[in-house]
Amino acid sequence: MLIDSHCHADFPELAARETEVLAAMAANGVGQAICVSVRLEDFPRLRALVERHPQYWASVGVHPDNTNCEEPDIARLCALADDPKVVAIGETGLDYHWHKDAPEWQRQRFRTHIRAAKASGKPLIVHMREAAADTLRILREEEASVCGGVMHCFTESQEVADAALSLGLYISFSGIVTFKNAKELRAVASAIPLDRLLVETDSPYLAPVPHRGKTNEPAWVKHVAEEIAALRGVSFEAIEQATTENFHRLFRHAKAAPPQN
Repeated sequence: MLIDSHCHADFPELAARETEVLAAMAANGVGQAICVSVRLEDFPRLRALVERHPQYWASVGVHPDNTNCEEPDIARLCALADDPKVVAIGETGLDYHWHKDAPEWQRQRFRTHIRAAKASGKPLIVHMREAAADTLRILREEEASVCGGVMHCFTESQEVADAALSLGLYISFSGIVTFKNAKELRAVASAIPLDRLLVETDSPYLAPVPHRGKTNEPAWVKHVAEEIAALRGVSFEAIEQATTENFHRLFRHAKAAPPQN
């Protein structure tokens, strides 16, 4: 069984096909997925989705890109995380691609999430785009190794990966690793220690080859795992087993899903 460690199944593109998305997961051997929060205003909808389906888990947090939304504080995040279906805090982090002025509010929001993760005992889901130095610096300053977490949809260099690993973080790869022009990233995916590796879709975005350009979905995490297995010269089953074990080690509040009929 594979696990999609990061998707947005509550987004309209996937929510409109709820039953079909779950059926495709089952058909492709994808047993579970984390539906990742991006706005607190949308959390009730996300929470209702994961409550309906034992295959789904939730995170709680506010994406670093979002501005006109409820600003989280530690108490609010911890209260929402005190729920058996919530297994992580985030997604959080820094994004200087869309916020090129590197705003201080974004860095403070990141610190709030880290502190909430430490207080709640649940790991972080970290978004990092064109902000590696500040992301790593804040993780160190806030002692994020206490709660642990994952660098989701990793697209950085081996040097950045090594720095994240030194903080005790896991590294998750999306469909980008299947793109033939992502040579540096594919090399990084080949070198990450097997016991710190996760796979994801970030659906409905970043569909992997052979579905590139289409609306992504959790079932297609299988293509990510297959590509990483080929890059590393190991069996698909080895990646399947390792990433599932890693998932449960990091997201320790996520229980094994019941067998699917």
